[in-house]
Amino acid sequence: MVKHVILWKLDENKTEAEKAEIKKNMKREFEGLVGKVPGLINMQININPLPSSNVDVSLDSTLESEEALKAYATHPAHVAVADAYVRPYTVSRTCIDYEI
Repeated sequence: MVKHVILWKLDENKTEAEKAEIKKNMKREFEGLVGKVPGLINMQININPLPSSNVDVSLDSTLESEEALKAYATHPAHVAVADAYVRPYTVSRTCIDYEI
């Protein structure tokens, strides 16, 4: 199995209310990919970081294999979520993938 973890920083020009809505949408849409994307076992989006954090949203997912991760990256449902709910609102993205 493979873990796929992403950390995002939201656009600082957004209001707190806008950020809250963006985070809620990211959580709903990404977690909704489970069962739609083959090989995606689990997806957890954290939208309530502690004040000591320097990112706004984290994604923690488990996939069946490295091949499943590669397929997830280009799956139309995933790309649609990223294009509509992430890329327009984030200013940085950090990722780590590893075998478990």
